Amino acid sequence: MDEAINVFGEPLETCGLDPVTGFFRDGCCNTCADDVGMHTVCVQATTEFLAFSKETGNDLSTPRPEFGFSGLKPGDRWCVCAGRWREAYEAGKAAPVYLRATHIETLAVLPLQALKDHALDLA
Repeated sequence: MDEAINVFGEPLETCGLDPVTGFFRDGCCNTCADDVGMHTVCVQATTEFLAFSKETGNDLSTPRPEFGFSGLKPGDRWCVCAGRWREAYEAGKAAPVYLRATHIETLAVLPLQALKDHALDLA
């Protein structure tokens, strides 16, 4: 696992525990070399984002009990792939972001300003 640092260079905060999210299913948007999807962006799911994700091949809203996945609903917090969030951003359908729970590795794919423009946790 890579060092758990957020986009501000501070300790990574928990993204979500209900449902439990993250590549490691530890509630955090941690990453490592095995995480080829780079599940590093902590979002608050919206109806629009979930529909966009489903339309583009990643159905996050349909329950998949065989994988212990109950499906996301609007309001759930979830670690999404940086590339998928970028696609949604470019399509005008980006989900709101929790920057303090978004891994610093995200900045290799997304500019900080794009994330800040959708941030829920900026004072």
